[in-house]
Amino acid sequence: MTPLGIGIVGTGNIAGGYARDAHTHPEIRLVAATDLDPARAVAFAEANDCRAHASLDDLLADDAVDIVVNLTVHHAHYDVTKRALEAGRHVYSEKPLALRSSEARELVELAESRGLRLGCSPSTFLGEAQQTAAGLIRGGRLGTVRAVYAEVNWGRIETWHPAPAPFFDVGVLVDVGVYPLTLVTSMLGRARSVRAWGWELKPDRMTIDGSPFRIGSPDLIVAAVELEGGVVVRLTASFYVGRPAKLTGSIEFHGDDASLALGSFQEFDATVEVGEYGKQYEPVPLVRPPYHGTAWARGVAEMAAAIADGRPHRASAEQAAHVVDILEAAATSMGDGGRRIEITSTFASPPLMPWADSAG
Repeated sequence: MTPLGIGIVGTGNIAGGYARDAHTHPEIRLVAATDLDPARAVAFAEANDCRAHASLDDLLADDAVDIVVNLTVHHAHYDVTKRALEAGRHVYSEKPLALRSSEARELVELAESRGLRLGCSPSTFLGEAQQTAAGLIRGGRLGTVRAVYAEVNWGRIETWHPAPAPFFDVGVLVDVGVYPLTLVTSMLGRARSVRAWGWELKPDRMTIDGSPFRIGSPDLIVAAVELEGGVVVRLTASFYVGRPAKLTGSIEFHGDDASLALGSFQEFDATVEVGEYGKQYEPVPLVRPPYHGTAWARGVAEMAAAIADGRPHRASAEQAAHVVDILEAAATSMGDGGRRIEITSTFASPPLMPWADSAG
């Protein structure tokens, strides 16, 4: 296929990972970038052999840009994605799709009305380890799955990130909890209710340069998410607990016959282990040699291939909007003493990748 041109909006920390990985996918080609800081956009463009645009409007006027990759801060996702769709561009956005359910639904409907594709991260469920786990679970290796334990102990990001305040503003569930929520719902289906509780364990923090700030959101959240089939997901998410904690980004799936441990929801070369009930975990070989780390642009490339093939793409806006519904329900529940909040939205579960499906 002829590669589709991608234009990156927001050339911050994660943009480098997208740019490096984009070069490995024949379905896409990095052609342009823009940032609120023009100097940063120019430096990024020079490092990655693409054009730097002075504004979002200039990038949207670039005919070589087929897909806008929205890597802006959480608060800007909705506005940037909406402007790109209105300009007639396909969009792949970093997570979350929006900060409000109403805005997420508006974006889904706008893309549909314009005949455009809208995709959203996290697409880490497309990783080799994650696809291996999905194949085993869907193939019945665990029997009926009834409980999932997910850990998101992401630590005190102010110790390494130069601008941590926006992450604490949206909170750990919105910033990182979306990874296991997306992965688990992609494997086991939609959520139908949420109960959640949150605590501010260490509200006063200090940036790297010594500036004090208050976090503005719970830095420890425990959520119980009930899925359509009755599976209960216990999700622990923290911006306080981190390494040397043994469990940082792991997920365990527990079924009647066996359990499966996925070492990381993010790393494509994570360990996958299966153990029959009452016995020990044993490692399982992955369906193919894995990408080491996270292939950030894999979701964009898969969407580009889907456009060429005329089929639905896997990192869908409908699922991303459903995850926003879970986040909003969890926030409502936390604000009301852990009350059960029902969720009514749905989405089509993404199929396994061809290389994972044939391996099964």
